[in-house]
Amino acid sequence: MSESNEVQEGAMSEDDVIVRIKDLHKSYGDLEVLRGIDIDVHRGEVVVVLGPSGSGKSTMLRCVNLLEKPTSGQIIFEGADITAKGVDINGVRAKLGMVFQQFNLFPHLSVKKNVMIAQQKVLKRSKEEAEQIAIQGLKKVGLGDRVDFMPSQLSGGQQQRVAIARALAMNPHVMLFDEATSALDPELVRDVLAVMRDLARGGMTMIVVTHEMKFARDVADRVIFMDGGVVVEQGTPAEVFDHPKSERTREFLGHIS
Repeated sequence: MSESNEVQEGAMSEDDVIVRIKDLHKSYGDLEVLRGIDIDVHRGEVVVVLGPSGSGKSTMLRCVNLLEKPTSGQIIFEGADITAKGVDINGVRAKLGMVFQQFNLFPHLSVKKNVMIAQQKVLKRSKEEAEQIAIQGLKKVGLGDRVDFMPSQLSGGQQQRVAIARALAMNPHVMLFDEATSALDPELVRDVLAVMRDLARGGMTMIVVTHEMKFARDVADRVIFMDGGVVVEQGTPAEVFDHPKSERTREFLGHIS
């Protein structure tokens, strides 16, 4: 973290809220996955969401990006209700970069073209501009020497870094990471987390769903623990990891430590 949590919290105001999740509910038939989530994310903040499988964390993240339609509640992004009727969903998604567990690269396109395609189709950038931004982005994630490789020629960790470069090429205002390292072999996780750490140091607003506890402790401004579709508790990494208030949080952390 570039600043202490105390300094950041003191400087944060209502005007700093870039994502506001209000009373978010999501059900699939009789299964209620989210049961009233309220979270504010401030500009430049790194929020890490922890919780057991099935706690609703990934569903919550997908609702923020409108990949899932909330059953009720609101998502306010940069002051606008993006769950309202008539919202330009593609326009919203262009400002909300998302990196998934799976890399979702086009296997028939080179690494560089994978990073170029959305720039050209969504942002209407010229081929030359998109190519320049793609090359710069790939250098930023340590793949400047792989721009003309095909995805099949890369390791899983390298493919995930391409996926991050692709998202960043759209100049997102917020980056969403949904278990971005969970499909990787342990030795490949480090390089992906290093890229995420660099983004955090650079001031990128990030909401990160992960099981990487060291990353959460070292990089997060705020840690949120979810279980059963609700926010059980939240606070600074020191508060949640060292002085958890909830017995459920203590139990979860005890199992993974």
